[in-house]
Amino acid sequence: MTSPSIAPSFDAPFEGDLHADLDLALRLADAADAASMPRFDSPDLDVQAKPDATFVTDADLATEEAIRAILAVERPADSVLGEEFGTTGDSNRQWIIDPIDGTHNYLKGIPMWTTLIALVIDGVPRVGVVSQPAIGRRWWAASGAGAWTNTTNAPKRIRVSDTAELDKASVSFQSIEQWRDAGELDALQRLTSSVWRDRGYGDAWPYMLLAEGRLELVAEFGVKEYDIAALVPIVTEAGGRFSAYSGADSLSERSSLATNRVLHQPFLDLLHPS
Repeated sequence: MTSPSIAPSFDAPFEGDLHADLDLALRLADAADAASMPRFDSPDLDVQAKPDATFVTDADLATEEAIRAILAVERPADSVLGEEFGTTGDSNRQWIIDPIDGTHNYLKGIPMWTTLIALVIDGVPRVGVVSQPAIGRRWWAASGAGAWTNTTNAPKRIRVSDTAELDKASVSFQSIEQWRDAGELDALQRLTSSVWRDRGYGDAWPYMLLAEGRLELVAEFGVKEYDIAALVPIVTEAGGRFSAYSGADSLSERSSLATNRVLHQPFLDLLHPS
């Protein structure tokens, strides 16, 4: 099994106890933060160009290695898919890792980057942790356990908004270039003309704003499994809906559409008029 690309449903109920897996995912995030933060905005950060013209730093590699080292001891039977070191193992339980999502921000000293950690079981993302240590924020969820974030006092449960009108919705669309390359500029124009407010917040953060009830839609193209797997449980456990841009439950379509659920179909109808 190389990829959990097709899910039966991102909303499918789970029979079992994920508390130990969620606890492990949070400890993996602690280890990731310890590896990534000392190198953030470092003048001697080693930066290399990858074949796809994106960048990788020594911090990306060290962070993924730190996560994999713990998984090798605590979950040796599980498979792992990471952005930097690919897939190891073959199991219906797969940990999906993006050690530094937002490497371009990381290497420019901009604090809007995250570590993404997910556990996917039988093709469905069940545990998700998003850690944004440069601003001291973290979000997490497991199927049936709700979605949470850290505060100065105690963890706080989060929930999507109940906004039900498109003209009152706030959306994040990533970049115009992304939508142009996907051939969806007309759809973007319809979207931004129909909502109250549109911004491009970038990477994982807008999905967390959605889960906190601050946005009603996030959509993007050109994403990989490791870019979005950790986001799915957090959005859905916060009451939202997550799909590919087409509306399908799939991590393999290289696109995502996340909403506050009540507006999911209206947004799909707007973006894909018959």
